Amino acid sequence: MTNQNVIVSDRKPILGSKTITVSVSNSPLFSTSPPTYFTFPRRKLLQLLESNNMVGTPKISSWVDSMRDSSPTRLRSSSHDSVLENDDKNSWIVRFPSALNMFDEIVNVAKGKQIVMFLDYDGTLSPIVEDPDKAYITHEMREVIKDVALNFPTAIVTGRSIDKVRSFVKLNEIYYAGSHGMDIEAPVKENTCGENNQGVLFQPAREFVPMIEKVVKILEEKTKWIPGAMVENNKFCLSVHFRRVDEKRWAALAEQVKSVLLDYPKLKLTQGRKVLEIRPTIKWDKGQALTFLLKSLGYENSEDVLPVYIGDDRTDEDAFKVLRERGQGFGILVSKVPKETNASYSLQDPSQVNEFLKRLVDWKKKSVGEE
Repeated sequence: MTNQNVIVSDRKPILGSKTITVSVSNSPLFSTSPPTYFTFPRRKLLQLLESNNMVGTPKISSWVDSMRDSSPTRLRSSSHDSVLENDDKNSWIVRFPSALNMFDEIVNVAKGKQIVMFLDYDGTLSPIVEDPDKAYITHEMREVIKDVALNFPTAIVTGRSIDKVRSFVKLNEIYYAGSHGMDIEAPVKENTCGENNQGVLFQPAREFVPMIEKVVKILEEKTKWIPGAMVENNKFCLSVHFRRVDEKRWAALAEQVKSVLLDYPKLKLTQGRKVLEIRPTIKWDKGQALTFLLKSLGYENSEDVLPVYIGDDRTDEDAFKVLRERGQGFGILVSKVPKETNASYSLQDPSQVNEFLKRLVDWKKKSVGEE
């Protein structure tokens, strides 16, 4: 028998009604295929749910597993034995060595080339925190990023809105690519009148803004009964954070998000680090943003450029993949645990990212002094 998702309609039943309307769908969580609706006698439906233990179906369980693992997909050991797990981790580190340990190798490749830096924000420049509105970077990290931007073209590529990330970073010297690259702005330049001029480079999803604003309001209403759930408007996409939601409510939250998307087939559901993300269905992601920025900088077909992308999230894999396909530059995954990735190197946390960026700036200044 085919596994199906049964969703009880959230429409308020007529007082005294003896029937319940449900939707039945074979579609996975990240899909916008419309369900089929059936009406069952209330008692018969309750018996059906109880006899089939629908709450614990493999389909829903797999959604929760995916939400638990978050991003990118964490590698699982075939055994819980700690020795085997350590072997797996050691094997992973051999495949994706520390960018700090391999620093000399990295800069040797960079000699004679223009490094272009691409940086994710959450989990890369700032630690992952319970409240997404408090994901502040340290003063030291801000100074390091500023130094990086003075030596290399630098962009922050994030799922957040540009306004939100700029309020955290507070730097005008860098490119900002918000909403997973669907909103790209050039560094601020001060004109002769002393006014700042922020240059919008590209907004491929501009027509979706009214739709996103509408869906944000609907989801805020739909999820307000789930403690800890937070809906964030990122202008060209939106995020439903579940980091502070009790794990027992994750399936219910995912169902609510999916039910809203049934009415918006031009939007798609993806997953990040402890967050469900809703984006336009256009073919655009962080990898496309990286390619666009390289083209804007005049390095689209240059052999004298070395793009470096540092990120921790599943969405950063799109950029890692682009670098692998270009055969030029490399990705660095920020993670303390083995994960499936298209990156070439790894770092464990934002503190190591800070150290790597400082060493890169020092190397650049030294190499310039030697010229």
